Parts: sequence; C-alpha cells; structure tokens
Amino acid sequence: MNSAARPTAGSHAEAGTGPGAVSGSRSGPGTPDTVKGTGTGPRGVRLTLRGAAVGRGSVPVLDRIGLDVEPGEILTVVGPSGCGKSTLLRTLAGLLPALDGEVHQDGEPITGPHADRALVFQGDALLPWRTVRANVELPLAIRGVARAERRERAEHWLTRVGLDGHGAKPPHRLSGGQRQRVQLARALVAEPRAVLMDEPFGALDAQTRAATQQLLVDVWRGTGATVVFVTHDVNEAVFLGDRVALLSTGRVLDVPRPRERAAHGHPATVALRREVLASLTSALPGAPATAASGTAPSTAPEAPPPVPTSPSSPPLPPPPPPSREPQ
Repeated sequence: MNSAARPTAGSHAEAGTGPGAVSGSRSGPGTPDTVKGTGTGPRGVRLTLRGAAVGRGSVPVLDRIGLDVEPGEILTVVGPSGCGKSTLLRTLAGLLPALDGEVHQDGEPITGPHADRALVFQGDALLPWRTVRANVELPLAIRGVARAERRERAEHWLTRVGLDGHGAKPPHRLSGGQRQRVQLARALVAEPRAVLMDEPFGALDAQTRAATQQLLVDVWRGTGATVVFVTHDVNEAVFLGDRVALLSTGRVLDVPRPRERAAHGHPATVALRREVLASLTSALPGAPATAASGTAPSTAPEAPPPVPTSPSSPPLPPPPPPSREPQ
C-alpha cells in the first residue's frame, strides 16, 4: 500500500485481501539514493511485490502480496513455520517464479538469479573441499575476477568479519559462529545490492548470535545494501529491522529504535515486541500469548497420555520370590 506519509513507529500498513497476504510500503523525507547510516556509497535495490502469489508448484502459500522493500533498509520477516517465509525469500532471489502478480527489482521484473542479489542460508553451505578463503572467493571466481583480485578482496572481507588469519583453514576447523561469518563474507564480497537472509543465525547459541547480529549491522552500514532477513526470533527481528513484516497477520510495523541494544526495555520497543509475539501465538489455535520476552512459545506437540489398562484385563501376577540356594 502506498502511503502518503511514513507510518508512525508501531503503526501498521493495511493487510492484503488474501490469506497470508502482506501489504506495506514506507515513505519519508529522505531520497532513495541515501544509504541508511552512511549517506554514501551505492544504494541498495528497491524490491517490490504487487498482487503476487508465491509457492512451489501450482499451490500458493502466500497470495496477493503487496510489499515495498526500500533501498538500503533492513526488513525483517516473521511468521510461524510453514507460512511461506523461505518461499518468499527465494522468489525475491529469483530462484522461484511468482505464481501470479509482479515481483520487481527497481521497477524491472525479477526473472531469475542475479549478481545484485545474494542469498544467505541457515546452514553455512560452505564447500568442505575448499579453504575458507576459497569459499569467500567463489562468487568472484564465477564472475571471472582475476585470481590476485579475488584473493585481495576475500582477505579484506575475512578481516572485516573478524577472521583474519583463518583463510587457509578448511571450514570444519571453524566454530559454527565462525562459519556463519565466512558465509556473510562470501555474500558481501561481490558487493551485492540486496542480501536475502534465511534464518542465518538460528543454529547459534545466544551469545554468539548476539555478536553475529552486531557484526551484520557493522558490515551492513558500510555497504548500503537492502537486507530482507527471515527469522523466528522476535528479539532479533525487533533489534535488526527498520520494519518487521508479520506474515501471519499481514501487518508491516515500524521499529521505533532499530539496532539499539539500549532500547530493549523502552516502552515502544516492548509494545512492538508484544505485537510481533502475538502475531505468532495467534497462528497457534488455543495457544495463549506469553509475556513479551521475545521468544515464541514452542509449537512441539505434547507427549501422548499413557495408554490405560483395559478393565477386563486380568492383573499381572506378582513376581516370584527369590530362589534360595540349599545350605
């Protein structure tokens, strides 16, 4: 939905008309050429969906989507498992065609993968037979960049993500957090204008996850890239995003103080966290909303009750007394 003025913090854009539909856009006093946080560098792309249906095969999992992702913003996407988050991301990447409607980058139809858009997966997806440096160089090698330049740029990005001196190691010698840093370096080494991230920090422990989130913020500020970040974690969505798209309700919410750890307990942030969490619990029939801790309630089924003994079954005989050896 194109709005005449930028929504206020905590407000939402109107939802689309179909089940799972999302509609939202944002406008403000800045120009599209301004890179958020820097004001310099190449701007990110604008990603647009208009009446789009996305899915695999012929059955849409999201229908009649209308959404503008602004150049240089971080849009976090939240929804329950199976609601279409990853499918939406792969459609934006050009790996899946839209079943209906329009999907555009800067006004041009997205018809397939492009070097402007990098995709980061939950698993690190590193090639085990290549060194860390060679993994980072891979997008440049595919584009035919000369070996010396590939090495220089890979080393630069390994340094930026805190892995200076690890380039000659195989991936299996790194921790999970370090491997995700390698994947981030590989995504950014070719200077994409959009980075599409599918729960990339989901397997990390809390401390490593927080450090990797901050690392993403630090390196993103120097690129100007547009980021679409899928996550199940409410705190992560509210910390990273300029806006949060809720696939279960169709709302797109402004984040009042994005990327500020100190704002975690601010009333506006707490209210936003409650609303995001409520969107997840509303997708679970009978599940009560929990406190705004930033963690969605578990969707794992309860253990089945024990099978009752049939009333007609005879009772089991008592165990025999222990035998005694003759003296």
